[in-house]
Amino acid sequence: MLRVAGLCVARGGRRLVEGVSFDLAPGHALILRGPNGIGKTTLLRTLAGLQPPEAGEITGAEEAAYASHADGVKAALTVTENLAFWAELYGRELDSAVLTTFDLAGLAERPAGTLSSGQRRRLGLARMAAIGRRLLLLDEPTVSLDAASVARFGHWLAEAHLGGGGMAVIATHIDLGLEAPALDLSAFRASAEAAPAGGDEAFL
Repeated sequence: MLRVAGLCVARGGRRLVEGVSFDLAPGHALILRGPNGIGKTTLLRTLAGLQPPEAGEITGAEEAAYASHADGVKAALTVTENLAFWAELYGRELDSAVLTTFDLAGLAERPAGTLSSGQRRRLGLARMAAIGRRLLLLDEPTVSLDAASVARFGHWLAEAHLGGGGMAVIATHIDLGLEAPALDLSAFRASAEAAPAGGDEAFL
């Protein structure tokens, strides 16, 4: 289980949100909502261990993978080589079914540098399937995807990842077709005086 208690995060020395608390059980997802700049990306980066929290505790995030607007794609490698590289980095062998799942089978031998933005995004998301981490932290994962690709990704997320006992925290304004609660970070906006973390909590 992912457990977040009294979390306060900051960017550039300024507190963004504070008093954020929730529990996330295996097989479930949480959608982060809120206006631009509220702290969704900063919260995800903190959960991923890429920056320390200002206050609070995070447990159960040891097997997390973070995906942001960058696709993590090596342009000189083919689609298959990219996925095999990431799988091996996490001690796994690439399951060729990942290519089919993300509609990449016809592009398997194409250098990633020749892909369109939507194709690169699908490859970046396929990387999440290839590495097999238990907790996915996804920042606007469907950028550059058409409706069919969004639906395909949502189906994989629900059926394969969550259905297999995984978890996901996702910052998105797009409907992914998931039965998942939303947490609006506006309710946890830090005070202008940047007071110590605390305040209201939301348990999901």
